[in-house]
Amino acid sequence: MDKVPLTVRGAEKLQQELKKLKTEDRPRIIQAIADAREHGDLKENAEYHAAREQQSFCEGRIKDIEAKLSNATIIDVTTLNANGKVVFGATVDLVDEETGKEVTYQIVGDDEADIKSNMISISSPIARALIGKEEGDVAEVQTPGGVRALEIVEVRYI
Repeated sequence: MDKVPLTVRGAEKLQQELKKLKTEDRPRIIQAIADAREHGDLKENAEYHAAREQQSFCEGRIKDIEAKLSNATIIDVTTLNANGKVVFGATVDLVDEETGKEVTYQIVGDDEADIKSNMISISSPIARALIGKEEGDVAEVQTPGGVRALEIVEVRYI
């Protein structure tokens, strides 16, 4: 499996979720299964089946997070010296040349992407168009509504 880039903050969030799953959710689910078993016949016991389904989901998520963390290349953005170029982890201030609308994005790994928080995936069309460019450059981005020209106002490594 290929190494996937992950910011320090993204790795910490995954580690926190993993810890919660192992220390809180897993014991709670095990107790729910034990409680449901005490109710008798397991074939028609909805509580038992629901708890087993939760257990399956929880264990699957634990394996998923462990695999992501083991295959991650954790990149500390604050130590990068990319000489003003847009790279993984950079925070980029942009202006849409057509509308004049300003937007700020941070380029993160696929698992960290959250458009509501202006965190876009490294594999998104916008990020791919920005990578390697510098302040003052214009990135042409193919979108469903046509080509957008985004001018890079500032590149920060925070």
